[in-house]
Amino acid sequence: MTESQWPRLRPANNKDCEKITELVCSVLKEYNLKPDPAGTDADIRDIEQSYFGRGGAFYVLEEEDGSIIGAYGLYPVDKATCELRKMYLRSSYRSKGLGKLLLEDALSKARQMGFKKITLETASVLKEAISLYKSYGFVEYEPEHLSSRCDQAFILELE
Repeated sequence: MTESQWPRLRPANNKDCEKITELVCSVLKEYNLKPDPAGTDADIRDIEQSYFGRGGAFYVLEEEDGSIIGAYGLYPVDKATCELRKMYLRSSYRSKGLGKLLLEDALSKARQMGFKKITLETASVLKEAISLYKSYGFVEYEPEHLSSRCDQAFILELE
């Protein structure tokens, strides 16, 4: 393989759960946010059931050595709407276009899967991520409820 093929995006599976959990926790810690293994983060204990089993998707961005440096999940809310979850990227890989790669892949997969809208929840301290979401047309909206560590929600019409 040539060097340009790394890092690569691939579908996650349950063998990745531990590495995904470590990625999520390390990024949360960086921003002084708390993991919530019994609530908000319970979905990453069983990726296959939480995402693929519901008709969604979960992808990891992997380095050649097998380390997971980024991730995102598409969690079906209803037939027309999915939620972008667990979009994280290790700090040493930011500002290299990989966040855009993750988001563009997520939006493309959501469209391919037939979703009409994509939502997400985030914390205002994640300024880089919010800036990225807004640059792709996401707009703030008021959801029925927010997960414990989030204080903002965004939506994007995919059509």
